[in-house]
Amino acid sequence: MKIGTAPKITAGAIGIVALANRGKVRDLYDLGEQLLIISTDRISAFDVVLPNGIPYKGQILTGLSEFWFDYTNITTDVSQYPDALQTDAEVLEGRSMLVRKANRIDIECVVRGYIAGSAWSEYKQDGTVCGEKLPAGLVESERLPELIFTPSTKAEQGEHDENISIAEMEEAIGKDLSEKIIQTSFALFEAASEHAEKAGIILCDTKFEFGQIDGQLILIDEVFTPDSSRFWPKDEYKPGSSPRSFDKQYVRDYLSDIGWNKEPPAPELPAEVIRQTSEKYLEAYRLIVGRELL
Repeated sequence: MKIGTAPKITAGAIGIVALANRGKVRDLYDLGEQLLIISTDRISAFDVVLPNGIPYKGQILTGLSEFWFDYTNITTDVSQYPDALQTDAEVLEGRSMLVRKANRIDIECVVRGYIAGSAWSEYKQDGTVCGEKLPAGLVESERLPELIFTPSTKAEQGEHDENISIAEMEEAIGKDLSEKIIQTSFALFEAASEHAEKAGIILCDTKFEFGQIDGQLILIDEVFTPDSSRFWPKDEYKPGSSPRSFDKQYVRDYLSDIGWNKEPPAPELPAEVIRQTSEKYLEAYRLIVGRELL
């Protein structure tokens, strides 16, 4: 597959609406009771935004989130957006959502079904994941005996998230809300895992963010995308190895191999790394949604 150059999303206003906040990947525009969320082609690794974008990444993240949200409670049809946004309809198409505002809960909610990445590194050294003891004798990429929930702080751009215990999470937001978030996270993970396996993908782990509207817990941001999740091809899975992935682990591995210190400024990505990353994201979209993006 040949990967071309996707539209470049730049800073500034959309229509007559000013930029309200810029995250590592998403730009937010305040429309009063609603927010316009634009997924750009920016990519981050180790909490640092890289200088290169990944073609079509913003469209893939938006399309996958739309699929998983099952087309409910979000608007992605640009023709239905307010008139103030219509002058930039071409830029917004396929990579934006119009959503209700929520009060964000500042906890990153990670569910792990397999042991990989930083969790595997910690386990090899200490026999723990995020400080919690796991059974002895696990091998890399092995399926865990049961799902585990590992929360972390929600850091601002340029800062690093920090793992916290469930007890610390309960102290920060309350025991009842913490329990509801944990159970909701497990239910979401199990439902997505079932669909993914039918599509030939193993969902290794994922990250959720939650908010509240009128006291009701809701899922916010993205969900089950290659930015927030680790996807493996089911037919290639073998415990004791590091499987090929459909996510940005490929970029992380490249940056680790060249010895980057994980501090700004990030190095430029070679064209081949950009191309292969885009292809991995497009393949994840095709398998999960059941059709090509392009």
